[in-house]
Amino acid sequence: MEVFFDSDKEAISFCEHLLRNHRQIEMNWKSDGKQGNRLRLEEKLPKNELLSIVAGTMTDVFMTHRLGAMVKRIIKDYYYYTDNEEIGRILDLTYWIITGKEEESKRLRKNKDQRAFLKSLFVVNLKESFEFHFDSIVNFRLKPFKDQLITIVGLAIDEFKREEDHQAFVDMLRAYVIKKEPGFPVIHILQGNTFTFFTDNGKRMTNIDLRVLMKKEPLYIVGLHDNEFNLAPLIAMAPEKLRIYGDDPSEPKTLTVINVFQEKVDFEPISNFPFPYYLKND
Repeated sequence: MEVFFDSDKEAISFCEHLLRNHRQIEMNWKSDGKQGNRLRLEEKLPKNELLSIVAGTMTDVFMTHRLGAMVKRIIKDYYYYTDNEEIGRILDLTYWIITGKEEESKRLRKNKDQRAFLKSLFVVNLKESFEFHFDSIVNFRLKPFKDQLITIVGLAIDEFKREEDHQAFVDMLRAYVIKKEPGFPVIHILQGNTFTFFTDNGKRMTNIDLRVLMKKEPLYIVGLHDNEFNLAPLIAMAPEKLRIYGDDPSEPKTLTVINVFQEKVDFEPISNFPFPYYLKND
């Protein structure tokens, strides 16, 4: 099998991937002014196994050296973005959707494995000939993958817009809280599916307590409702200091509170919670 690369960097990357994972394959590398870099692979493996290994290595090379440029072209040519900062953020979100391990990224890509799909396209092209021009395949034979990528970039743009809307919402709440007179000196918060609130003397605040506080505050002005029991109570209480106890400072609603109240928030391990009676009873 002979493989041709125009790019020295991609040829080196191919060799490194292959040698790192499949030392049983022997290679002869020749640099040719007309055809770029020619790699001849000695066939000491069954044909289908060799095809799978080479296609997988080509996929790694593509993901490393070509995916970013292809995504950027799609962002600019199909979705008409021109701002470099926005393009960079959409690019990051596209990578996250394709490769992320989180449930949300898997849901967005419908649990499809884009890397496996790309590898299958390389396998199909390798079967046609044992002379393989990487640039030719990438430029002319990967349309099915590019079509999927256009859809994924669209999903990334949706996520980007949601992030922008959320950030604008957080900025508005932050400005509102800064202008508001403080209502409580300290509020202690336990993480959970919904927050549990405690005053500084250890009193656990019930939903009725929270509703009474929220009814006094025109929360509709900042787009909050009095049936939301995480952020809305804090906006109504406007504490001078918040102490959040838990295990995950990056949990979404916790992160939102931190972004709104900023330097007023301390995040501490649950072992520091000052009212352990409630932990034992829960």
